[in-house]
Order: sequence, then structure tokens, then C-alpha cells
Amino acid sequence: MGEPTSEQSQLRVLIANERPERLAALTQVVATLGHIVVAGSVEVEDIGATTQRENPDVALVALGTSSKHALDLVRTVVHEAACPVIVLLESNDADFVNEAAKRGVFAYITDGDAEELQSTLDIVLRRFAEYHNLEGAFARRAMIERAKGILMAVHGIDEQQAFTLLRSHSQRSGRRLLDLAQAVAESHRLLVRLDRDDPGT
Repeated sequence: MGEPTSEQSQLRVLIANERPERLAALTQVVATLGHIVVAGSVEVEDIGATTQRENPDVALVALGTSSKHALDLVRTVVHEAACPVIVLLESNDADFVNEAAKRGVFAYITDGDAEELQSTLDIVLRRFAEYHNLEGAFARRAMIERAKGILMAVHGIDEQQAFTLLRSHSQRSGRRLLDLAQAVAESHRLLVRLDRDDPGT
């Protein structure tokens, strides 16, 4: 286990639980797996601001003595963060899992001893890191496709010519293809906004 592989992102992890001793144990496990614990919290009223401030990649919410408290934590983190939530249960609880799923959890883990928890958490966090990387790849591809579409419309060229234009400019300027695609999309949005704001149009 230990440090994440080169294919796996080191994740910024937020942990929420109402029991401080479990919070400490989970923090140790996540750190051992090579991820960064950016925050730990036990109070629902604190978790929203913490989530916004720390902008975690993934949040772990552990069910303690109160399922309502845990569900409130799940709801708040899902609402405040653009990150998946993983729920940790000490034993199977189908009703809780169903309610948590309605609130948008990414996955749940039933943990037993510390070693089992570490193994299971390692698998789930690795899967999420792969999902996170894949999601990023899709976003990059979508940005490049958007830029190609803009270039095709502006210059009256086909898709291959638009991509060649982007690639050749990237090579000449030394800028990444994705950076150029973002610049094209941003400038196009700006021009559209300016055009709409122009009272003469």
C-alpha cells in the first residue's frame, strides 16, 4: 500500500465523523495510504465552511452513534463540495445506505478491524483516483473539442484542419494544447458577451 503509484493521484481527503477517536483512526489510515487529510470535523455546522475552504477531492463520512447526524454530514458535504462522498459503516445497514444513496454518496465501505479497513479503503480510494483521472481526461477532451468547434466556425475549416491549427500553434508557441484550447474557448465567450452587450448590434 503506502504511497500512491504514478498512475494514481494523491488525493486531498476530508473526513467527517461525530466520534473523535474514530476520526483520529481514519486520519491515520488515510495518511498511511499516501493521501493528504486536509480536514477532519465532527460538527455538521462546521463541515460546510470547512468543505468550501479546503476543496477536497473526496470526503469520507463515518457513521457513528447517530444515523441522522451522519446523513446530515453527507447532505452538507455533497451540497457544499464538488467531490464524491464515501460512507464508512461499522456494520451493514441497508436502510442507512439507501438514505445515503439518495443524498448522493459515491460508495460505502463496511469496515471491521483496522487492517481490513485499510485494505478496503485503499481499493476504494484507488478506484476513485482512477475515476478522478478519467473525469479529468474527459474534461480535457471536451475543452479541445469545444476549441475545435469554435475554430471551425470562425475560419470555415473542417475538424482535422482545426486540430492541426491548434497543434501547430501549440508547437510554435511552446504552450500546452489544453491551455490553447482554454484560451480559444475563453476568448470566444468574451467576444460573445461583448457582442451581446453592444447596443449597436
